[in-house]
Amino acid sequence: MRTKKIYIASPYTIGDVAVNVKRQIDTANDLMNAGFSPFVPLLCHFQHMAHPRDYESWMDNGLLWLEHCDAVLRLDGESKGADIEVQFANDSGIPVYFSFNQILEARKTGAI
Repeated sequence: MRTKKIYIASPYTIGDVAVNVKRQIDTANDLMNAGFSPFVPLLCHFQHMAHPRDYESWMDNGLLWLEHCDAVLRLDGESKGADIEVQFANDSGIPVYFSFNQILEARKTGAI
């Protein structure tokens, strides 16, 4: 069975940016431990520090990767960007889950 690719969507600029990036990294680690292949868009934070780009560039880049994922894990918290990613997933027929446990359940049932 092919390893499922999970896109993590969550807040970045609302709240502490460092805390938000670490939260995605920790979630990615949990997903990897469970046998998934996570995509961590907030890792672009480090590239942005060295080579800043505008918001639209980062969103466009993330959405290009999102279209290749099997599901989205939307972490809680207010986020215009994460809401755009969820809408893109919905429009593309990519399932969206709102907790790690929902992802595990979806795998058990064969939904992803």
